[in-house]
Amino acid sequence: MIKEALLLPPKQNDTFTWHGPDMLLNESEWIHNLSLSEVYELEAAAELLESSKKNIATITALDFPLPTLAPKLLKLRAELIKGRGFALLRGLPIEKYSLREAATIFYGLGCHLGNPRSQNAKGHLLGHVCDLGMDSSNPNVRVYQTHERQTFHTDSSDVVGLLCIQTAKSGGASLLVSASTIFNEMREKRPDLLELLLQPIATDRRGEVPAGMLPYFLIPVFNYFRGYLTTIYQRQYIDSAQRFEEAPRLTNQHVEALNMFDALANSPKLNFSMTLAKGDMQFVYNHTLLHDRTAFEDSPDDAQKRHLLRLWLSVPGDRPLSKIFESRFGSTEIGKRGGIIVEDTKLHIPWTKP
Repeated sequence: MIKEALLLPPKQNDTFTWHGPDMLLNESEWIHNLSLSEVYELEAAAELLESSKKNIATITALDFPLPTLAPKLLKLRAELIKGRGFALLRGLPIEKYSLREAATIFYGLGCHLGNPRSQNAKGHLLGHVCDLGMDSSNPNVRVYQTHERQTFHTDSSDVVGLLCIQTAKSGGASLLVSASTIFNEMREKRPDLLELLLQPIATDRRGEVPAGMLPYFLIPVFNYFRGYLTTIYQRQYIDSAQRFEEAPRLTNQHVEALNMFDALANSPKLNFSMTLAKGDMQFVYNHTLLHDRTAFEDSPDDAQKRHLLRLWLSVPGDRPLSKIFESRFGSTEIGKRGGIIVEDTKLHIPWTKP
C-alpha cells in the first residue's frame, strides 16, 4: 500500500482543498452582494446591447460595458480558477425583468468571466434548466432535464454559471464538494482504489456524439498534469456507458472505487448545500469542484415551476489540460475549450423556456 501511494500524485493542499462546513462559516467571503449602482450598470449595459440589434450570441465583454463592476468580476474570475472555486452573486431584482432581459444581463455578465460554450447538441449557449418530464433512465436524456436528484458531477466546461429565475415548490438545493478533498481522503485510506480513478474510464455522451468520435469518451476521473489535479465525473453516465459492448468494462474494483468516491462526495463532513434565491447567480469551477442538486417538487402552476438559466464558460488564464481532454472538450486551448459540438450544431441563444 505504501509503495503504491508513493506513485500517486501528492496530497493536495491548495485553496481548492476545503471542507464544506468550513465554507458555511465564512459565507461573507464567497457571497458578493450587488450594490444598487452595480444593478443599474447591468441594466444599462443590457439596454444598450438590445438597442444595438447585435446578435447577442456573438458578443464579447466589450459589447457589455461595466465600468465599475468589470474589475470586480475579474477578481471573481480569479477566485474561481485560483481561489476556493465558487462564488455567489446576490441582489439582482429578477422580478423587474422579462425572461429575455434577465437572460441578457446574465449572458453579458458571464462574458466578463469567460467565453460561452455550447451546452448541448442543439448549440445552446444559454441553457434552460427545468423539469421537462423526462426520465434519466433513458440513455439519451441528461439529468438536468428531470426533477431527479442529480448526484455529484462536473460539467464539460471550465466554469458553470446558474441564474435562478424561479425556485421549486420544495427541494432543489445546490450542493458543492471539493474534488481535491475527496482525492486526499482516498489517497490516505485506499490508494489502491484511487489508482484506478487515475486511469481512463468510459463516460456516456448520452447520444450527443461529435463527428468521428465514439459514443462515449475515455478520461480518468482524476488527471494530474503539470502540477494540477483536474477532475471530470458523472457517475450515472459512467454506468450507462457500459451499454456499449466496446467500452472498457468496469471491474468490481472500479465499482468499489466509484462507490467510495460517491460516499465521500455525499459526506456532510466534506460537502455543503445552499439554497439559490430568485436572482442569485452561482458560478462553480468544474476542474476542482463537483456540484449536485437535490430532487425537487414543482408547483402545478407553470409560471411557478423551477427554472434556472445556465452558462458554460471557457476562462482566459485558466490551467492547462492534458490532451486526453480533447475527446470531451474538443480542444484544450485555454479560453476556447469545452462544450458540445456535433454535426450541424448551430450556436444560438434560446430565449424562451422549453
